[in-house]
Amino acid sequence: MEYKRFDNTIIARIDKGEEILAQIKEIALREDITLASVHALGAVNHFTVGVFKTDEKKYYANTFDGSYEIVSLTGTINTMNDAFYCHLHMSAGDENGHVFGGHLNEATVSATCEMVIEIIHGKVDRYFDEEIGLNLFRF
Repeated sequence: MEYKRFDNTIIARIDKGEEILAQIKEIALREDITLASVHALGAVNHFTVGVFKTDEKKYYANTFDGSYEIVSLTGTINTMNDAFYCHLHMSAGDENGHVFGGHLNEATVSATCEMVIEIIHGKVDRYFDEEIGLNLFRF
């Protein structure tokens, strides 16, 4: 992974074989990012995404292996209990045009991933909401 910072914007290239969430965490910790927006595209050969069933307060994960193009990867970097926290969703399409997506749990780059991180000066921590069953923004 390599990246370059331009004021409040980071342009990153995540390389073949690297796991996307691990690389985002490395950038965020290195650059002391507590709040940011993330957008990316690229290609992956392994990824796990989940869907939260609100009535059960539980995530169900699906894992995909093969050749996939990232159609959309978007989310936030922030903190929970003052520690790094990242919430991303990803959609990826296969060679037949079928697209799969959800809450990103892991993704391994197969060729490259081009990412833009827009840093927001400030901090929004998260807390676990018992009623909803998710980690929500605390303002």
